[in-house]
Amino acid sequence: MRHRHMAVEIRQITEKSDMRKFVKFNLRLYRGNPYHVPGLVEDELLTLDPARNPAFKFCEAAYFLAYKDGRIVGRIAGIINHRANETWNQNNARFGFVDFINDNEVVDALFSAVIDWAKKRGKEMLQGPMGFTDLDHAGMLIEGFDQLGTMATIYNYAYYPKQMERMGFIKDQDWQEYKIFVPDEMPEKHRRIAEIVRKKYGLKTLKFRSQQEILPYAHRIFDTLNQAYSVLYGVSELSREQIDYYVRMYIPMLRYDYVTVIVREEDDKVVGFGITLPNLSRALQKAKGRLFPFGWAHLLRALKMKNPVVDLYLIGVIPEYQNKGVNALLFDDLIPIFHKNGIRYAESNPELETNAAVQMQWNYFERKHHKTRRAWIKEI
Repeated sequence: MRHRHMAVEIRQITEKSDMRKFVKFNLRLYRGNPYHVPGLVEDELLTLDPARNPAFKFCEAAYFLAYKDGRIVGRIAGIINHRANETWNQNNARFGFVDFINDNEVVDALFSAVIDWAKKRGKEMLQGPMGFTDLDHAGMLIEGFDQLGTMATIYNYAYYPKQMERMGFIKDQDWQEYKIFVPDEMPEKHRRIAEIVRKKYGLKTLKFRSQQEILPYAHRIFDTLNQAYSVLYGVSELSREQIDYYVRMYIPMLRYDYVTVIVREEDDKVVGFGITLPNLSRALQKAKGRLFPFGWAHLLRALKMKNPVVDLYLIGVIPEYQNKGVNALLFDDLIPIFHKNGIRYAESNPELETNAAVQMQWNYFERKHHKTRRAWIKEI
């Protein structure tokens, strides 16, 4: 399907060869940018494929490329997450996987294509950038363009938010990101809280040395994530098929000493977890979107060797145990491990500005707010 918008041509993707062009446009647009962290092409193709991503059991999507003078100059995905709409009592479409040159005509054409697609499906609002689920990239960078991105986030040029404002999009939600500096020793207050909480609630900390050891807990970790994240912006509960999908995707790439699981001793229930990873930003830049022939070596080296930066990838505590000090158990375990491995600071990755509980947990650490990202919304 093709749409003409003045000198810009919009093509809806129907062929696999075009899908690869869709994914690779991001790599071309940011080639040489020192702050952009490219994803892996094959991983993004997997995410966008209805035959392989179980999110399509309750999502639908369309993908569009913008051409000008015979060259690709932009891309955008339209997404409808029916489960999220039911959960939040909304009638929204999402846009995501969006990139474009700084050209009003190109931007207008891309967003017009998604808006037309969404209106034909009876949607009332367009919000984004968001993916299919909460584990996909979300939020457009609005501050921190001179900061290195992370594996879990989107990097974009400073003209992106200006284009969103020009088109009449307004703020829907903001996330903040912090550098959290590892203290010389565990804060005494956290140490005391950890000991009190451990005894009061009968909790214990689990550590793992292999994939075989962590696999019996993998699905329970994601069940805990479902409960912990259920009230957060835009979240829809992960299905059993999605959890299987993420277990297969993420468990093999973990560094097990950086994983902490808190269980209740009486029944082995997972009440909290922390999944951290050595920062892979520089390794992904070297890989340039390709796992083979040499990308895997850069990633493996970054996972195994000492790295002064760690990413706080996923942290969750079930509602029953939130605000009871369970996070102190995570810090009590991880801070000595970070010391041993020469970690100077952690990247928090995006935290909702309205999530006071998450913000408060950093009060006893030196931190620096260095990035902000935004989800936009507009009536269509």
